[in-house]
Amino acid sequence: MKYYIIFGPPGAGKGTQAIPMSEKYNLLHISTGDLLRSEIAAGTPLGKIAKELIEKGNFVPDQVVEDMLFAAFDAAKGVDGFLLDGFPRTIAQAEALEKRLDEAGERVTAVLSLHIPDALIYERIKHRAMLENRADDADDAIIANRIRTYHQKTEPLIQFYRRRGIYYEISGEGSVTDVSARIDALIMSL
Repeated sequence: MKYYIIFGPPGAGKGTQAIPMSEKYNLLHISTGDLLRSEIAAGTPLGKIAKELIEKGNFVPDQVVEDMLFAAFDAAKGVDGFLLDGFPRTIAQAEALEKRLDEAGERVTAVLSLHIPDALIYERIKHRAMLENRADDADDAIIANRIRTYHQKTEPLIQFYRRRGIYYEISGEGSVTDVSARIDALIMSL
């Protein structure tokens, strides 16, 4: 099995790029954001907690996200691997993923990091808020908190995966097609 992580700040294009990538390489795209939004829409106890945290721009506790992700691994059939979008976001989550994969005799294949500057993050998130009617993407203070949280809690994963020799940075600027071509070229080179 292949285990790809699509990585980058909010608004970098992870979800946009995950769709063609998962289809082309027969990967199950697992978006933790989509999983959480489903829980919120269903009004589950987890959804209520997640909604409150997300609306403030904060992360949902690691164990909750890990349980949802690992359940999706167990339920998957007929795929050549997984494309993780929005996970891991912290070193603790990365270590939990590594442990889970080690137990199965597997490992992360590659971390594909979409890099964009902070100013473009703001622009894209605001645009997404209009297109998808996402209240958590419409408020400047929440966006600023999400960017700050990304830099403080998620960026340390860059060194974590660089040390393992599986971190690859890709420019997330330009058209969807341009970024897709860069991702495909990288995957073909692995």
